[in-house]
Amino acid sequence: MPEPTAPSVAPAPPEPLAPPELPAPRTLPGLLRRNSAAHGGKPAIVGDGASVSHAELDSESRSLAARLVATGVAKSSRVGLIMPNGAEWAVTAVAVMRIGATLVPLSTLLRPPELRAAVETAAVTDLIVTPQYRGRKYLEDLDEAVPGVLAVTRGGARHRALPFLRHVWPVGELPTLAADQAAGLAAARAMVAALDAAVGSADDLAIVFTSGSRGMPKGVIHTHGNALRAAAASLEARRLGPEDRLYIPMPFFWTGGFAMGLMSVLVAGATLLTESGSDPEATIGLLERQRATLFRGWPDQAARIAAHPRFATANLSSLRPGSLPAVMGDRDRPAPGARANLLGMTETFGPYSGYRLDLDMPPAKHGSCGQPFEGVEVRITDPDTGREVPRGADGEIRLRGPNLMRGICGRGRAETFDADGFCPTGDLGALDSDGYLWLRGRLDDMFKVRGATVYPAEVESALREIDGVRQAYVTSVPADAGKGNGGGSTGGCAVGAVVISARDASQIAAAAAARLSSFKVPTRWLVLESVDDVPKTPTGKVSPADLRDLLMERGRRGDAVAAG
Repeated sequence: MPEPTAPSVAPAPPEPLAPPELPAPRTLPGLLRRNSAAHGGKPAIVGDGASVSHAELDSESRSLAARLVATGVAKSSRVGLIMPNGAEWAVTAVAVMRIGATLVPLSTLLRPPELRAAVETAAVTDLIVTPQYRGRKYLEDLDEAVPGVLAVTRGGARHRALPFLRHVWPVGELPTLAADQAAGLAAARAMVAALDAAVGSADDLAIVFTSGSRGMPKGVIHTHGNALRAAAASLEARRLGPEDRLYIPMPFFWTGGFAMGLMSVLVAGATLLTESGSDPEATIGLLERQRATLFRGWPDQAARIAAHPRFATANLSSLRPGSLPAVMGDRDRPAPGARANLLGMTETFGPYSGYRLDLDMPPAKHGSCGQPFEGVEVRITDPDTGREVPRGADGEIRLRGPNLMRGICGRGRAETFDADGFCPTGDLGALDSDGYLWLRGRLDDMFKVRGATVYPAEVESALREIDGVRQAYVTSVPADAGKGNGGGSTGGCAVGAVVISARDASQIAAAAAARLSSFKVPTRWLVLESVDDVPKTPTGKVSPADLRDLLMERGRRGDAVAAG
């Protein structure tokens, strides 16, 4: 249906915002029934000129599920989906998950070899693909990666290179169940109802891919129960309630769009505003028309929107505290570090630690990640021995609890969890005496400068506090011979930084020197205008290795500034 008109005044959600009670068992079909009854006429998803209400999401996904069942999709199926954000993505995904099949959201950024690797890793049985998006032709990409796979699967056979793949369906070309197939339609609908009722909280909901900051992509398996619990646990901190109209631009194939966007909105009974493009003027128009109450997503995107000429005259008074500060203007501009840094990962289906985003934390806790949410137990361990360290000491963050993933594709439980059931995250942090979690950085990213430990996350946080710096990325670089923090010509590491700013690198370096110990101050800088120029992995995370190469390559061309 076309994009609806938002109410002229956006009602405020009730105080306090408590996580909603979920139906028992905690499953997506139960959630759809609840939302259809309680919020039926309210838009569930609005994006790119089209929308679907909660009642329509239930009914349209049920009809599509009947067509999927008629093609052989069942509870054991794993259905890959390549499609841009929008109401159609949501209907298709919900149709898959409601019958107990496992959704496998696949990135629209994947190149042919990466696409094949993801399909193999997740053992995708059925693939639904938008034929073309932003110049990419995914059916051709798949056939390039696995020659002949389209002809074989369309002929009802299986390709020997992907023997588990039964069907590849272009979007909109799933077989229809026409009136002359009334008996088959009735049987499929009856099967959908039976499958809906048979879905349990321990059944797999989705396989979401993440690569971390390095290494091969991981297929993280989430169940209905753990995913819905994780989404519910974060709602109060994120200030998301049933009357909210949440804008999140992040792609649905990433945790940011899928868990923090689509699934969170369904758990809250709220409305999700999204779009497949990234034009600031179009985004401002969507926020204004739809009376968005919360803006979450990328800080750099929020800064670009705030800098756009259209922003000054836009009526965005409906936005509430808890939105990214850049789009709030002077109404809610917290001091640096005063609001919690929500900490999460794909394995936890979004944030697992935080604090109310509309309130400053106690002054002594500024810079922390707040406190772990209900359903997640945090243990800080010695990275070498795995033993728990005292409160306040740094170590690796390990997690346990019902909100966490079931596992990772192709890995045994012993490869994913320790003997006590905790999942090693690879993040370094500390848990203080009041239960606040402090992130120090990545275990595999920390490095030594003149014998002292540097945590990139700490340096990045300090750089982002500098006036005019919109974003910062820090990694190790080879020490410059004869100068810098590396200690002469004996090799070693120095600190390199890529910053998104309009300021000169020498100005940023001077400001950094006033905030950081000398060994933490970057000695090699690269200033870029846009975050789009920062190298990322296919799952959207910054690649430290590529970042390091960029710093060294641009430095050799004289674009980077060596300070120190």
